[in-house]
Amino acid sequence: MQKLKERYLTDKNGHKEAVVLDVGTYEELLENLEDLYVIAERKKEPTVSLETVKRSLKRSGLL
Repeated sequence: MQKLKERYLTDKNGHKEAVVLDVGTYEELLENLEDLYVIAERKKEPTVSLETVKRSLKRSGLL
């Protein structure tokens, strides 16, 4: 992840009200949030060993 180069919009008293990010950083943050959401949703799914996956891929001709 790239270093954030955020800017803040403040009110007349200097209190931060909003953040401005460049589009690339914003899109990267959204993608990371989506990835975390998928991970959280799939956390309770049963796991399969790497060896089982390799055997399955070999049988199907994909490996």
